[in-house]
Amino acid sequence: MALSASLAGCVQPQNTPIVSTEPAQADGTQVAIGQPVQVGRLTVTPMEVAEDSRCPMNARCVWAGRVILVTRIDGAGWRETVPLTLGETYGTHGTTLTLSSVSPERVTGEDPVPANYRFGFEGGN
Repeated sequence: MALSASLAGCVQPQNTPIVSTEPAQADGTQVAIGQPVQVGRLTVTPMEVAEDSRCPMNARCVWAGRVILVTRIDGAGWRETVPLTLGETYGTHGTTLTLSSVSPERVTGEDPVPANYRFGFEGGN
């Protein structure tokens, strides 16, 4: 019983403090999953790729597809975790944020390796 109670304390909610020990990267830097970046007044951390349905670069598609990235946003005195869609502007707390780039591009027959993803953001002012 005591063991299950102690293990229950190990569950971390999505809005726990950032675990990266490195400082946030400079504005304009592309970052990996779990790596914070300063975007204007915000600290933005990509947490998880929820969807990557982009058309592979070596294919012809009817639909371009999309990327949805679960992203933690930290501002002065607040924090939220939201899904950002590539190219769509998200407004929060009087500022806007856009997931502006995702690399590498998809290739037919290959699933992207999560560790290889890099994300760029704009806004935060």
